[in-house]
Order: sequence, then structure tokens, then C-alpha cells
Amino acid sequence: MKELAGKTAFVTGAASGVGLGIAEALAQEGANLVLADIDAAGLTRASETLGQAGVRVTALPVDVADATAMEETARRVAALGPLHVLVNNAGVAVPTAPISSLSLDDWHWLMGVNVFGVIHGLRFLLPLIRAHGHGGHVVNTASIAGLQVRPGRGTGGYAATKFAVVAISESLQHELAGSGIGVSVLCPAAVDTAIYESSARRPARFGGPRPLPPGSPGKAELLAGGLPPLTVGRRVVEAIKADEFLIFTHEAPRAWIEERHQRLLEGFERAARYNRDHGIRT
Repeated sequence: MKELAGKTAFVTGAASGVGLGIAEALAQEGANLVLADIDAAGLTRASETLGQAGVRVTALPVDVADATAMEETARRVAALGPLHVLVNNAGVAVPTAPISSLSLDDWHWLMGVNVFGVIHGLRFLLPLIRAHGHGGHVVNTASIAGLQVRPGRGTGGYAATKFAVVAISESLQHELAGSGIGVSVLCPAAVDTAIYESSARRPARFGGPRPLPPGSPGKAELLAGGLPPLTVGRRVVEAIKADEFLIFTHEAPRAWIEERHQRLLEGFERAARYNRDHGIRT
């Protein structure tokens, strides 16, 4: 995917935030866009703005957690012509809380959007890239939280879903090797979005809209100094062209990842000592 001009990209969660930033960066490269989001009004605004770039923009309101709706969306995308880029980006977060206090509605919503949103994209949209045989690229949005968990943040449920996205993406990269379809997983740290306000649009089947509880950390506390979404979008476009698997946007989290991997290595060292002391061969 060295050349994106004239290609078509499908982007979920495209009405705002990282999805909108990725869509804008793709439009700047001349890619035609199919924008998907549960926020129909925001999707209309985004499509009107991005259409000014001179590319074809189609807006398809959809709840990515709804398999039936995503299957129908895929049929509508297929009618537009060949699909080349699939960006499974839609994501949500519940207000920060201990993982043991999350309700079942919280878990079903987080899994429905963050994990099954990716699964549905792969199940229904990836075949459209395979069909034309000219290659393409898949980007799944995880998070730096998909590689480690920071203490005291109260985002364990969110991190659990993003760990799953990383695993899905690694598996997909192995499976698509040699197919001409590249795979990337986006793992940003803080980005200037309203993801922690996403509960305001939670569907009724997941418990309905939930305003942030009084005193909950919000955007200012959790995403202070976050990168502009367009900056992240341009980083994603560069990674698609370079066929990068892991897309990082921040340098500081390297220390967090090294710390986690040191814990893993220490665990193996303890296993080696135990096995040696007890005559166990593995």
C-alpha cells in the first residue's frame, strides 16, 4: 500500500477522535472514504468536512458491536467498489473504576465495541479486500494499554479489551503473511479525544447512556497533553505505507513496556531456579 490515492478505506469510529484523524490523513493522501460510527450526527459533520478534500466520502451510521448491522454495512460497502484499507478503530471506555466493580453491562459494552467491533470488521469487511486480489491493509486500534497496565489508573477493563486486540492483530498478521494484505495494530498513549465521555452514547442493550459520576477523572486528568488526532492519523498513514506492524506514537511508554517485560523475565528466572532445585527438566 505505497500508494493510497484513489483507493477506498473503511474507518470505524470515524465521527471524532482518532478515527476522524485517521480518516482526515487518508483523505489528504487522496483515498476515498467510507466512514462508520454510531454517532450519526457527528458522522454527517465529519463527512461534510472531509468531502472538502476532493475525495469521495460515504457515511454509514452503524453500531460495530451489532453483527447483523455490520454485515449489512459490508454489503453496502461492497456496492461502492473495491475496498483496500480496513481501519477497525471504534472504541469506548467506562469511567475509571476498580476492575472488580465493573458491572456486566460495562463488560458487555467494552467487549462488544472494543473486541467484537474488530471481530465484526474482520469477519465482514476483510473478505472485500481479499476479493479483488490486489492487496490492502488492515489497521486495528488497540492502545498502549494493550501492552501493559499502569497502576492506579482504574482502566483494567479497557486494558483487557485492548490486550485482546493486540492478540487478534498478531494472529491476523501471521495468517495473512504472503497474501499482500498488511496488518498494523495502533498502540497510542494519550490522544486528545473524548473517549472517556463515550458512555453518554451507550446503547440501551448495554445499560443505556451513563454520564460520568461526579468526581470521576475526565479528559483533562487522563488525557492531559494528548496528541492531536490528525497527528496520530498521519502516523498511521506512514505506517501503512511502510507496512509496520506495531504503530507507536509516543516515546515515554517505552519505559513502561520495559518494566513489564522485566517482570516477565524475572518470572522465567524464578521458574528456572525452581526447576533446577527440584530436578525438573522442561
